[in-house]
Amino acid sequence: MISDFLVPRAVRALLGAFLVVFWPGWHAAQADDWPQWLGPQRNGISAETGWLSQWPQEGPQQLWKAAVGAGYSSVSVSNGRLYTMGNTEETDSVYALDATTGKELWKHSYPCTAKDPNGYVGPRCTPTANDGRVYTLSRRGHFFCLDAASGKVLWSKEFSRDYGAKAPTWGYAGSPLIEGNWVITEVGGAGSAVVAFNKTDGKEAWKAGDDAPAYSSLVAFDAAGKRCLAVFSAAGIVGRSAANGSELWRHPWKTSYDVNAATPLIVGDSVFISSGYNKGCALLDLAGGKPSVRWENKKMRNHVGTCILAGDHLYGFDESQLKCLDLKTGEEKWAERAYGKGCLVKAGALFVVYSDRGRVAVAELTPAGCKEISGFQVLGGKDTWALPVLANGQLYCRSQRDLVCLDVKAR
Repeated sequence: MISDFLVPRAVRALLGAFLVVFWPGWHAAQADDWPQWLGPQRNGISAETGWLSQWPQEGPQQLWKAAVGAGYSSVSVSNGRLYTMGNTEETDSVYALDATTGKELWKHSYPCTAKDPNGYVGPRCTPTANDGRVYTLSRRGHFFCLDAASGKVLWSKEFSRDYGAKAPTWGYAGSPLIEGNWVITEVGGAGSAVVAFNKTDGKEAWKAGDDAPAYSSLVAFDAAGKRCLAVFSAAGIVGRSAANGSELWRHPWKTSYDVNAATPLIVGDSVFISSGYNKGCALLDLAGGKPSVRWENKKMRNHVGTCILAGDHLYGFDESQLKCLDLKTGEEKWAERAYGKGCLVKAGALFVVYSDRGRVAVAELTPAGCKEISGFQVLGGKDTWALPVLANGQLYCRSQRDLVCLDVKAR
């Protein structure tokens, strides 16, 4: 693979194109950052190509392992740095590590309780990296904008103090969304269900709504010539104007304990939503400006993981089964019990599947079935719910307390 340090990206692209044309059989590998929750497009899909999918029985080479405190935060990777969060002795920390060596570059810490009604301690948010800044949210509503190079606090908010907001039962879990010059997040409280802040200085741009937050993350999309936000709140899915937060539409979706946790999936003029606790899933048609149900069933009940769309099919975890559904009809194509409850990401034609017991696998998922290519036990423990991340030839997997980096660069 051509070194990023020796040849600029644009030159590498031209060279790759030349080799494909004049050197038959040669294929350029493409690296890609993962700067936010669910990746560059917030859909669980990476543009990474040419990565190593055939592993020995013991798995690919481990480059490093780091203790990052308790929590469920996944990682973001940008400009050679990795960002994640964890809690140790009632203190939250935002970590910046060298993405290749695991060396700690800086750590920002602040008091924050890790206590949880069911023992699921620590932060849930995945940091968002953008334009030299990192945005994070604690389970209690500490919202930070940090300098990406040094960890210096550039500005901060505290939702209970600044908005009178009450954290959800299991803590704030949404990851900040960058939209133009703003960073947007669910807050809660009267008139501040969703708040947009200037991403540079933290000044409030707008606030709107009275809905209580659930555990999902916002998604931006275009509809009828307008920039919109999909907000999966405790009460249901709400469409808002990205310009000022005004409500455009809503569809009730009440789940036990308000656990709407999966991120909405926008597909053209429709949105797919799913929740656990036997609630189920639905494909909603947004074309008329008001949601209408195309189909609804209980065949995909996302508890912690978010479905990924590939072609005309959805792949995701129906509680403890990995499944494939036909997007157009909701028909179940197959179910696989081998991975328990987990989550997955897609890169090229393959998926990385991470089980809730710390096993990671590469699989080919198609409407015809699930074909595992490689897999091994990367970490121990249970409830390993943090999303695996593939970025720049490295695969990151997290347990409740440890983070591992695996070398999957093309050979």
